Amino acid sequence: MNSTPTARPVLTRDAIIAAAAQVADAGGLAAVSMRNVGKALGVEAMSLYHHIKNKDALLDALVDWIFAQIELPVDEDRWREGMVRRAQSARTVRGAHPWGLGLIESRATPGPSLRAHHNAVIECLRAGGFSIRLAAHAFSVIDSYVYGFVMTEQNLPFDASASTSASDFAEEFAPMIAAYPHLAELVVHLTGGRDYVYVDEFMYGLDLILDELARRVGQS
Repeated sequence: MNSTPTARPVLTRDAIIAAAAQVADAGGLAAVSMRNVGKALGVEAMSLYHHIKNKDALLDALVDWIFAQIELPVDEDRWREGMVRRAQSARTVRGAHPWGLGLIESRATPGPSLRAHHNAVIECLRAGGFSIRLAAHAFSVIDSYVYGFVMTEQNLPFDASASTSASDFAEEFAPMIAAYPHLAELVVHLTGGRDYVYVDEFMYGLDLILDELARRVGQS
């Protein structure tokens, strides 16, 4: 009795990149290799080279994949709405794929999604009255803020999205800061008698940046 042969997986460039992202999500960037991605797809690593030149090209494609996930300003957005939309989405995407934080800064071959992303951000700012110089400053400071916030969020010794976790940590931390009155005051203020969730700080900090940019674009 003849058995039906198992269908070979249909490989595409997009499927390979998506599989590489899944490998990175599960094991970090160090786990990304042609062999591991091929294994995730159920094929030999050599099959991937018909679609992706080498591992360097795969890493460049992963950077572009990250940028493709980020929501961009839309035509109806005023500049501030567009920057909030993009910053919130960038935080969510980078937080979901923390392996992308260092990777993005290490690659020097921008793909089409990255180029379209940057163009859309600059377009939104320019349409909002920003000079090209102020748009460059705005882009830089917002990206630095999002990047830094996500880095902190990922590395806090408690769950950044849970008030109980922050309160428990503050209680354990209290004896170590008893001799530092200003630090102790801050911790008590943040966690004493109310729910403190670190992620709530994101919009407050972003608004501070956007308020100052709004003041400066009014002067330019």
